[in-house]
Amino acid sequence: MSILFINGSPNKNGNTAALTAELLKGNTYETLNLTDYTIGSYGQELPGDGLDEVIAAMEKADTIVVGSPVYWHNICGSVRNVLDRFYGRVENGALKGRKLYFVFQGAAPEKWMLEAGDYTMQRFAGLYGMIYGGMVTGRKEAAEKNKEI
Repeated sequence: MSILFINGSPNKNGNTAALTAELLKGNTYETLNLTDYTIGSYGQELPGDGLDEVIAAMEKADTIVVGSPVYWHNICGSVRNVLDRFYGRVENGALKGRKLYFVFQGAAPEKWMLEAGDYTMQRFAGLYGMIYGGMVTGRKEAAEKNKEI
C-alpha cells in the first residue's frame, strides 16, 4: 500500500505535518508539499504548472492524506487551487478505490469552519470515486484514525 501526504501548509514541518505524522504513525509515506509547485487558480495557465505532477502522484497512491491549515476560516489556498483545478481536468471517478483522509488544523477553528472543510472534502472524494476516511483535527482523532490505515 502506498500513502501520499499532500501538505498544503507553507510551513513544511509545521502543525499540519506534525498532525499528519500522528495519523500516519508506523506507516511509510511520501510527502508532496504544495509550496514546491506552481499551481495557479482555476482558469490560469502559468508557466511550469505542477498540477499534472500532483495528479500523477495521487493516481499512484492507494491512500491520500490532504492536509490544510485553517486560513481565513477555510481550507488554505494551495489546497483549494488543487481542488478547483480538478474540475474539467480529471474525470469523475478517476481516483476510484483510493482512500482519502483530510487533516484540517488550526489554533481555534469554530465548528462551522470544520464542518465546511469536512463537507468540501467529502464531496471531492465522492466526485472522484474515493472512499472518504474522514477528517482529523487533533491528536486524539489522529490516533483513532491511525488504526484504520
